[in-house]
Amino acid sequence: MPIAKAWSVAVLGIDGKMIEIEADLGGGLSRVTLVGLPDAGLREAKDRVRSAVRNSGQPWPDGKVTLGLSPANLPKVGSGYDLGIAAAVLAALGAVPATRLLGTVLLGELALDGRIRPVRGVLPGLLAARAAGFARAVVPVESLFEAALVDGVEVAGASRLADLVAWLKGEAELQPPAPSEPLAAPSSVPDLADVVGQPEARWALEVAAAGGHHLLLTGPPGVGKTLLAKRLPGLLPRLSPEESLQVTAVHSVDGSLSRTAPLVTVPPFVAPHHSITVAALIGGGSGLASPGAISRAHRGVLFLDEVCEFGGQRLESLRTVLEEGEVRIARVKGAVSYPARFQLILATNPCPCAPPKETDCTCSATARRRYLGRLSGPLLDRVDLRVRLRPLTAISAHEVEAPEGSEAVRKRVLSARERAERRWREHGWRVNSDVPGPALRREFSLPRGTTTVLDRALDRGVITARGADRCLRIAWTLADLDGVARPGGDHVSAALGFRERSAA
Repeated sequence: MPIAKAWSVAVLGIDGKMIEIEADLGGGLSRVTLVGLPDAGLREAKDRVRSAVRNSGQPWPDGKVTLGLSPANLPKVGSGYDLGIAAAVLAALGAVPATRLLGTVLLGELALDGRIRPVRGVLPGLLAARAAGFARAVVPVESLFEAALVDGVEVAGASRLADLVAWLKGEAELQPPAPSEPLAAPSSVPDLADVVGQPEARWALEVAAAGGHHLLLTGPPGVGKTLLAKRLPGLLPRLSPEESLQVTAVHSVDGSLSRTAPLVTVPPFVAPHHSITVAALIGGGSGLASPGAISRAHRGVLFLDEVCEFGGQRLESLRTVLEEGEVRIARVKGAVSYPARFQLILATNPCPCAPPKETDCTCSATARRRYLGRLSGPLLDRVDLRVRLRPLTAISAHEVEAPEGSEAVRKRVLSARERAERRWREHGWRVNSDVPGPALRREFSLPRGTTTVLDRALDRGVITARGADRCLRIAWTLADLDGVARPGGDHVSAALGFRERSAA
């Protein structure tokens, strides 16, 4: 009984697992059996592959065909195994030599006429293949732009099954990826110079960028909350190569990669509508869960505008994610983890009617409390900076000096981040918001005289223990922006001022 094998990849979250595809040709009635925990889409592969092979002018075995996908206890989801199944069957039949299948990963969905269609998750799949020691990969031509991002793997594209057959026989070569072009400087990030007035909110945005802190903006419509939030990515440092690949891998699994600029180098900005479902926000779906908005915002900014309209279930689902930086979702087919380390910006009106002038508000005190009460205490406790925006005046709208642009602010932010990174490098932390509270209170504790104001706030119940830790993180960020080695009493007081600001 002839047996042949090929290799493909299963993508679970943004992690890949190598899949060995075995084809066994035996006697008996003509039928195809697929084993190895395939989902409904993969069970249909036997019909797709058989039609694609025949319509490509290749023979199909007359007897029983058994296809095994190993490891057998790992759920297999999707249609990306089609190309590997076809290659394994043809090699077992002797229609193509199996020499080139050794050390080669095959990814792609087959159409009935033999065309090879693109699939999601090519980037994380090839990263897993490289880690497993595979040196070659064949992907759909439409996925070459994504596959070319992986160094150390020889990538080639095929548009039809007949192209793969000719390559396996040594009769033709596959299409190589296009020559890589130098990355152009990102130009789509809005500039902070567009924001007129709001000096306190601009300062809070700079502090948030320097320390990786979460931010709450409260104010009437039209004062610049959304305008400010959209400019935060322009103040953040560009993603490192490792971060770029991780963020791009999430977008690859999500199917939202740009063909013209597939590698994500600028921190992403994600702003879901308040009608979004919990599954779309956190991640979910049947079978294996897909990434949600919080994972698309990984290493970037998640902006929740009109946050009081989101509803308690959606907002409370963020609490654990904000602490851990990843989301774990269990479904019928298995559990997956997606990275979700982002900066959260919340924006809300001070009341339901939200007039331009506070004196025109018609809401009762109870209605205002009920509206802002949709933001629970545990969620707000995880938001470091809180700022109240006021309507612009005629004087502030016609300032003589032009507002400071993103580039000038970004230089200060990068300098502050460099100081923090040098300080925390040996501990594995990068920004002040990553530092755990016990470390701030022990190895890097401040003198008692410096933290007196914080002790009084704790004694009065103004802040919680978590809030006190976040005040210390903000104080270290303020010290980094001032270029001093350690926070002083003024820095701690200013940090507490950010925490004590009420949304009301």
